[in-house]
Amino acid sequence: MSKKYFIQKKPFIVPTTDGKLIEEHFGNTTIKSELSIAHMVAPPGWSEPFQTPEFDEYTYIIKGKKQFEIEGETIVLETGQSIKILKGTRIRYSNPFKEACEYLSVCSPAFSIDLVHREEE
Repeated sequence: MSKKYFIQKKPFIVPTTDGKLIEEHFGNTTIKSELSIAHMVAPPGWSEPFQTPEFDEYTYIIKGKKQFEIEGETIVLETGQSIKILKGTRIRYSNPFKEACEYLSVCSPAFSIDLVHREEE
């Protein structure tokens, strides 16, 4: 009888050039699943270009603060807070603060670079 669970012991470390740590536990680069779950650490001063993803994204802040620019509105989440951003929403993520931000990200369907639609800066 096969097991009906899988313990992820070695998440995929996504290569980045901006100092951000991305450990994907489930998703398109690890165990294929309908959603992706990633542990992330964004260093102070980090930001991404605006994007309009084709997936819903849930973010839970473990430690620090993270800034969200959502269709002209700026929101800052702090430790213990979470947000759901619906697919098709224009957004930019950043950490303009002095300490790193540690958080969990869940995307449904699973994150794919082909679905994120980042704008060129």
